[in-house]
Amino acid sequence: MDALVLARIQFAANITFHILFPTITIALGWALLFFRLRWLKTGEQGWLMAYRFWTKVFALSFALGVVSGIVMSFQFGTNWPGFMERVGNVAGPLLGYEVLTAFFLEATFLGIMLFGHGKVSERVHLVATGLVAVGTTMSAFWILALNSWMHTPAGVEIINGEFFVTDWFEVVFNPSFPYRLVHMLLASGLTMSFLVAGVSAWQLFKGKANASTPRALRFGLTVGAVLIPIQILAGDMHGLNTLQHQPAKVAAMEGVWETQRGAPLLLFAMPDKETRSNQYALAVPNGASWILTHQMDGEIKGLNDFDGKHPPVAPVFWAFRIMVGTGMLMLLASWGGLWLLKRRGWNAAALPRPVLAGLSLMAFSGWTATVAGWYVTEVGRQPWIVQGLLRVDEVASSVPGAHIALTLALYLTVYAALLVAYVSVVKHMAEKPVAMPQDTPARPVPAAGATA
Repeated sequence: MDALVLARIQFAANITFHILFPTITIALGWALLFFRLRWLKTGEQGWLMAYRFWTKVFALSFALGVVSGIVMSFQFGTNWPGFMERVGNVAGPLLGYEVLTAFFLEATFLGIMLFGHGKVSERVHLVATGLVAVGTTMSAFWILALNSWMHTPAGVEIINGEFFVTDWFEVVFNPSFPYRLVHMLLASGLTMSFLVAGVSAWQLFKGKANASTPRALRFGLTVGAVLIPIQILAGDMHGLNTLQHQPAKVAAMEGVWETQRGAPLLLFAMPDKETRSNQYALAVPNGASWILTHQMDGEIKGLNDFDGKHPPVAPVFWAFRIMVGTGMLMLLASWGGLWLLKRRGWNAAALPRPVLAGLSLMAFSGWTATVAGWYVTEVGRQPWIVQGLLRVDEVASSVPGAHIALTLALYLTVYAALLVAYVSVVKHMAEKPVAMPQDTPARPVPAAGATA
């Protein structure tokens, strides 16, 4: 493999590891705010215990997200210096806005949220929790604005190969941004909900449940059951937008080689780039056209119309099916789990052990769907780094391939160890009793009349 391929793999490894943790914290911040409000309203210690436990998971996820994000940002200089040289006038301010309006907000109030309960008023602590949640969402806003612009660039002009902004509104609210922002926020909500439900199910399965467990389980299943149909609708709208602006990506997703009307929906196939055809295809007639154009005979452009300018087919094709398949499992698990829980009179302890085991296995299913979806998005943009305007090979560095291979091996080793450690720590915390500080009030102080 040459230096370009190794650099792409290295960046993919970094973004894969990094995205796991913001995907949790973006939605978990809002879940913590909900737990906090429920405790203030009801005075039930179970809600406060849920808040205490999941705050620790949030802090752990936030720390790993920050560390991996810093490493990833360095690669703009080491592996892709041409990107900032050419696109820095767009990317630099957007990344700066993310730091100023989001990261600083999270970092400032995270300390109060983690260590301030009992030391500041209930109102201040509640506001701090809310601002942390706002910060995580604002961070997603700016990062997705930049990434979406790379897929559907707008509001710029190119002078001597360098990008200059002509309209910041068009840059931020580019054609794909609303769809991708909603899609990502919903993905975060699903990742968080299945993590909460899965860990709670594990506590019940292992006999380590506490007062927070049934509440957290019901919360996770409910959020998942509500969000997955919305995500399916949002994904459909996102697909229509992608068909309009990135037809080569859609052709790779669906394995369509020749432009055709009434394109079939391939449930299974082995795309063959040599023969430019699909082997062992299992298809639903007209399915792809109906889903993508909402017409049975709708036209789908084929990959052969983008010779030399389309992404590698197999990775995009399979990643898309992994994402969709995981989403269908989420639909089945959330709806089925919630139905069984209702049938048991909302008694989580009465759920059958196979159901608890299945929900436990789904704890990190959100990661699978998110990473697969991210690969569809990013690999599907190839060979462009800015769609239609700037190719990846134009901005790569001249670092020798051997150097990149060495650092890639080190990154993969460290990330694998950190991932195992993260899952192990969450498992350990789930099986450990939730400690309640002695200064925790037995009943909540109403937020409106709180005193320090």
